[in-house]
Order: sequence, then structure tokens, then C-alpha cells
Amino acid sequence: MTKDILVQYSDIAEEAKDIRKRVQKLQKEIDSLGIVSDSVKGTRTDGTYGSIRITGYPTPKYIKKKAALDKNKELLEKKEIELLDMMSKAEEYIESIPKSELRTMLRLYYIDGMTWLQVAHKMNDIFVKRGASFTEDGCRKRNTRFFEENKE
Repeated sequence: MTKDILVQYSDIAEEAKDIRKRVQKLQKEIDSLGIVSDSVKGTRTDGTYGSIRITGYPTPKYIKKKAALDKNKELLEKKEIELLDMMSKAEEYIESIPKSELRTMLRLYYIDGMTWLQVAHKMNDIFVKRGASFTEDGCRKRNTRFFEENKE
């Protein structure tokens, strides 16, 4: 296993996040579809001729949006299953790393999706007793060095 697993996990997580946003947007659009109405001239139920108000639900629009929503929900479900599989592989890979600090750093960046600056701040919070503090560049370089040394 290599860095590719960690990168793929991050990519799939972002893709799932995007699909989730699309599902929410479509659901809001469906929920906002209201009753539409129109006035026409014709014979009423009492037999008189005049203006008739017709109200209803925009069925064709609803059907299209509902189909798109169902398709996206199905896609999201598949991506989440794939994401769980990739997460277990990524966690397994990270756990195979001997150094605790490096494992924590990689978990924060690749699994939790933090930026290197956020990783540095979190690492400083976790490893308070450490003499030197973690920096954004230091974390990034440590990551780069690790993968250069452990190319497969």
C-alpha cells in the first residue's frame, strides 16, 4: 500500500461531499415546488360559461427532479460504501507506520481532511510536552520525506 490509498480516500471523500450537496439542493428544489394555478375560460360544473381557476402540482417538473434526486441518492450510497472501504485501507496503512507522531499527522491530514496549518495547530495541542513546536511547513515536509523514503 502506498500514498495513493490516502489520496484516493481524500478524493472520494470530496466527491461524496459534492454529491451530498447536490442531493440537498435537489431536495430543496422539490420541497419548494408549490401549487401552480391558472385561469381559463370554459364551462363550469354548474353549466355556466366563464372564468375557471385551475390549480395543481407541476407534475412533469416534479417527476424529473425526483428521478434526478433518486439517481443521486443511489450514487451517494455507492460512494459512501466505497469510501468506507477506502477508509479502512487508509487506516490500515497509517497504522503500519512505526512513528506515533507521523501516524497522527497523516491521520489528521488525509482522513480528517485538515489543512497543513490546522494539522500543525492540532499536533501542538496533542504533543504539548514536545520541545519544538510543529509548523505548517514542517508537517508538510515531514509528510514528503516519509513518502520519498518509503516509495514502493
